[in-house]
Amino acid sequence: MVDQAQKNHYHQIRMQRKKAQIDAAIARANHEKGLLLVITGNGKGKSTSAFGMVARALGHGKKVGVCQFIKNRTDTGEEAFFKTQPNCEWHVLGDGFTWETQNRAQDIATSEHAWNVATQMLTDPGYDLVVLDELTYLLSYDYLDKELVLNTISERPEMQHVVVTGRSAIAELREMADTVSEIKDEKHAYKSGIKAQPGFDF
Repeated sequence: MVDQAQKNHYHQIRMQRKKAQIDAAIARANHEKGLLLVITGNGKGKSTSAFGMVARALGHGKKVGVCQFIKNRTDTGEEAFFKTQPNCEWHVLGDGFTWETQNRAQDIATSEHAWNVATQMLTDPGYDLVVLDELTYLLSYDYLDKELVLNTISERPEMQHVVVTGRSAIAELREMADTVSEIKDEKHAYKSGIKAQPGFDF
């Protein structure tokens, strides 16, 4: 029977080894650059995660630009809050979900206009963080020229961070990203008949 003192001793040894490994990894990570983060998958929380990074950047006095490509609602809590922040520029650029518009030509025209707005941010070193919310759909549906989008992102200012959200991120975008997070559903309240609620879902 292992007594408490032995448990504490073994725990200390494990934590010492873990600390040595983590310290070594931190020491190796000494390069600094603007990062591309892709948050994709079918689960809830992709945009929510991106907006958390918006809050973090603003807390450090950084300038942030947000482009929402699909959503067209302007009553969300995140927009109401972040639009009051002096270092945050927020654009709602969509016409609504594609199953609502049901008009491919309109969706393409709207996407091209939205991308022009995003391009202004992606070519301006004054923006420390640019969030391209739900950009993945515009690429997977071929609303935008993939090569143009990927080149613009890759040629952005050196220290500018970019976060792309949305389901079904294309392979080329995943490949060029520094970090890719795949969010999946285990359970979702909506599937139980619970509607989206203000202050929690939007």
